[in-house]
Amino acid sequence: MAVTMKKPTIKDVAKLAGVSFKTVSRVVNNEASVSDEVRTKVQECIQKLNYQPNHTARTMRKAPFSLAFVYDNPNSHYVIEMQNGIISECRKRGFELVIHPTDSRSEEVGKELAAMIGSNQIGGVILTPPLSENRELVTFLLNRDAKVVRILSGSEAPDTLAPVVHVDDVEASRKMTDYLLDLGHKRIAFLGYHASHESSLGRLRGFREAHESRGLAVDKNLIVDGEFTFDSGMAMTKQVLSNDNKPTAIFACNDEIAAGAVFMVRLNQLRVPEDVSVAGFENSPFSIQTWPHLTTINQPNFDIAASAAEMVIKMMQAKDVHTVESKGFSLELVVRDSAAPLN
Repeated sequence: MAVTMKKPTIKDVAKLAGVSFKTVSRVVNNEASVSDEVRTKVQECIQKLNYQPNHTARTMRKAPFSLAFVYDNPNSHYVIEMQNGIISECRKRGFELVIHPTDSRSEEVGKELAAMIGSNQIGGVILTPPLSENRELVTFLLNRDAKVVRILSGSEAPDTLAPVVHVDDVEASRKMTDYLLDLGHKRIAFLGYHASHESSLGRLRGFREAHESRGLAVDKNLIVDGEFTFDSGMAMTKQVLSNDNKPTAIFACNDEIAAGAVFMVRLNQLRVPEDVSVAGFENSPFSIQTWPHLTTINQPNFDIAASAAEMVIKMMQAKDVHTVESKGFSLELVVRDSAAPLN
């Protein structure tokens, strides 16, 4: 009587290797979320059992219908607006969203994102600064067949590596600085310079260009490094107000810094805008929760993120299309009550 040998299953491989069947599946599908040691062990067990993966089932798997929003930004308003913009586009098109905060300074960020992509079957990734500025990371993800869209600071896409939604921080900063200069302010403090953030560098560049176009010098003592937070805004404002020749206006890199600046100006028994004008950037809720309401730059984070989502979903749905496109946003000045002509 002939004996029929049982065909080995994925669970047999998992049992022999001492791992879960999901881990075996990740090895079979060549996903990056498995250590080299475990991968080797599983592959040896596959060979020992002569296990043959069900390639038909694998090819019948549904195409990825999830995308990831990856960020490293402490600004909760920025993140929420971006998140809502992406969700709105996902709902229109029947896609799911995975929200993934991370530490852009970590040496393991690439492996972390590769594991996230593999475990959630994600087809597209939206990266925000400073992650989107990391060419090595973008290349790493592209080599793993992820569709990547970058949100970046700039007047145009810096390269053709991957699609870009770009925001012209230089132009917007020039608009704000010109507005303050037109009000008669010659000593304007710039708060929130951060050498590792392209958006901050762009805003500082616009600030300098507006002065240079009028033949005015910029006092380096009024350019202060700091974080994009309320507490940092207070600390930076305290620093510039300690100068013998105090600024008559403050241009903050975001509204949260500006709100901290307003608070510190008042702690120094000064008035906004009568004694010191204060302006922000982004048009976040801080801009109307602060009194007086902040003159600021409107940055439509919802629309920016929705555009990035639309772009990446089209890439995921397309077949054999390698066009690298870009879309730019020009930011507008919003005049309120926190800045006034110099007396």
